[in-house]
Amino acid sequence: MNSTKRKRLSLQVWVQYVLSLLGWAFGVVFLAYLAFLLCRMRTWNGTEWLYPILHVLAQYIVFTYAIVTGLGWLVISYVFISRPMQYLDALAQAAQALAHPTGDPITLPSGLEQTETQLNLVREKALRDAMAAKEAEQRKNDLIVYLAHDLKTPLTSVIGYLTLLRDEPDLSPEFRARYTGVALDKAERLEELINEFFDITRFNLTHLELEKRPVDLSRMLQQIACEFEPQLEERGLVCALDLPPAMEYDCDPDKLARVFDNLLRNACHYSTAGTTVQIAAQSGESGIVLTFTNQGITIPEEKLERIFEQFFRLDASRATRTGGAGLGLAIAKEIIELHGGTISARSAGNVTTFTVVLPAP
Repeated sequence: MNSTKRKRLSLQVWVQYVLSLLGWAFGVVFLAYLAFLLCRMRTWNGTEWLYPILHVLAQYIVFTYAIVTGLGWLVISYVFISRPMQYLDALAQAAQALAHPTGDPITLPSGLEQTETQLNLVREKALRDAMAAKEAEQRKNDLIVYLAHDLKTPLTSVIGYLTLLRDEPDLSPEFRARYTGVALDKAERLEELINEFFDITRFNLTHLELEKRPVDLSRMLQQIACEFEPQLEERGLVCALDLPPAMEYDCDPDKLARVFDNLLRNACHYSTAGTTVQIAAQSGESGIVLTFTNQGITIPEEKLERIFEQFFRLDASRATRTGGAGLGLAIAKEIIELHGGTISARSAGNVTTFTVVLPAP
């Protein structure tokens, strides 16, 4: 509860307290006047048992009024003093419930409805965060198991082919070159897996910091697209660029290049052969908008909502060679948000588009 709402609740309690005191004071006067009128409507006999009592009350009317009013005020004060104590007890129990949230909603006494709503919102968020953290931890553990298992295959191949090259000195140059090439491919795959382990460690143990400087994003994207030409050709893809001649932007070029690299790599992995990967950009006074579009299988809505979660892989059954560690888009999102921008994805009609919005400096 913020300070404004605390003041509002305190003022409400004080107003209720003062109005209760005044209401009791005027109520006693009204009841006394009403009793006086009723008593005058009849003729009293001095022998009636009620007459001496009424006579004494009439003689000491001011004193009687003070006593009745004072007793009423004491009762009202006790009620209003005990109410904050009840609030404190209820809030203490609510705090304990928030420390270990469960599916049961938090309930507070009447008068704390707004606080009850806010605490239940916090409880629900804590439950969602705990569930998300548990799922992320499970995905990370599963991924580490997969990566550790996959380390054995290329490592075994490297050792096997190198052992063959060592033990067979009479191999023909053709076979020697072939085995050396296979061993090199497996070693490169081994390096990729180790880098994925490093990505997991860096993402969990470090906080990304930006080192900004002016960069031409158009030239950066052209260079990245050029570096991907072998992979694009291998998959029968073409990369089409629709960029301004120059697009100066104050950013961390290394980290932003990692975002673009990851988006283009994903487009390569999930594009249908023979299609075009499109990279477009628009620069205006409000900032820069970049889109990465590829044609492939439509991403389901439930997966599209989680695609930027850490350790989430679009297809868990894919081999780690193409599936990655499930960190690329999560790190990309963090990098873009550190630049003050946003990244989003949409997928429909077998067309998937990632949109990066970078605000004007």
